[in-house]
Amino acid sequence: MEMGTVVAPVEQSLHEVEALLYRQAEGFHQDLEAALHHLLRAGGKRIRPTVALLSGRLVEAEEDRLITLAAALEMLHTATLVHDDLIDGALLRRGVPTLNAQWSPAATVLTGDFLFARAAKLISQTHCVPVIEMFAETLSIIVNGEIHQMFEGGRYTDKEAYYWRIYAKTASVFELATVGAGKLGDPTPEQAQALQRYGYAVGMAFQIMDDVLDFRGETQRMGKPVGHDLRNGLITLPSLLYYLEHPQDPALQRLMAGERLKRDEVEALIRRIQDSDALPQAVDEARRFVDEAVEALRGAFPPQPEREALISLADYIVERDH
Repeated sequence: MEMGTVVAPVEQSLHEVEALLYRQAEGFHQDLEAALHHLLRAGGKRIRPTVALLSGRLVEAEEDRLITLAAALEMLHTATLVHDDLIDGALLRRGVPTLNAQWSPAATVLTGDFLFARAAKLISQTHCVPVIEMFAETLSIIVNGEIHQMFEGGRYTDKEAYYWRIYAKTASVFELATVGAGKLGDPTPEQAQALQRYGYAVGMAFQIMDDVLDFRGETQRMGKPVGHDLRNGLITLPSLLYYLEHPQDPALQRLMAGERLKRDEVEALIRRIQDSDALPQAVDEARRFVDEAVEALRGAFPPQPEREALISLADYIVERDH
């Protein structure tokens, strides 16, 4: 499954989203404009805007407002990446130098703040108070999740804690994409609920697969070393599933206790996780979320290109290799 097939029904609108994004730094300091263009050129599949556009089409939302919502979502996502890369000390993203690899921490923070402000400006232009309120609440959820991890650590010992974390990090934005798009249209209560279920479930599957790919991906393609999260003491679903089946693994026990492992110990632990059933089990969990998302759509919407594209997108999420 290729993204080209998924975006076909909204391809022209995505071009308009892209143009709107590039205009967001016009009239501001030239370095802000250069930074925004650098970030946008770095790539990204624009999955969140695609989800919003397709969802809004299902409920006959006004196209101009959908485009604005889609751009706000991508700008919000880009802003969070700028701050995440600085917090993590990441020098590459998708193989491209991050902003903080080239700028001072202060300039990077301010650029992220600028992007958040532009995302807020865009969302206000939907002229829909419920969407604006949901945008603000989603940003609060994202920040709360990051603060929680920063102060309490990311050594999750149960799925409930892990799922809460990935909802805050990722699924909340997908939920904003589908529910926000629905609020711009005229869905039935059943359709509104289906959009919420789809956004939540696809967002959860997306982050689970990101965590799987952290163990599977090639360093050059992913722009970070394999097992990057584990190296930083963050327990994601593959590590958690391995831990639940191998609670006596001494290296993982020490990591759970907050100890820092030597490089060769981390490398060996990563290989043990890769060689276990943890990765296939994590993919199965992602697939269960995708099945939930597809079931919700099929139960509330008749067959149409936008519905089929959203179903294909859900399948793509668990099949992608980066």
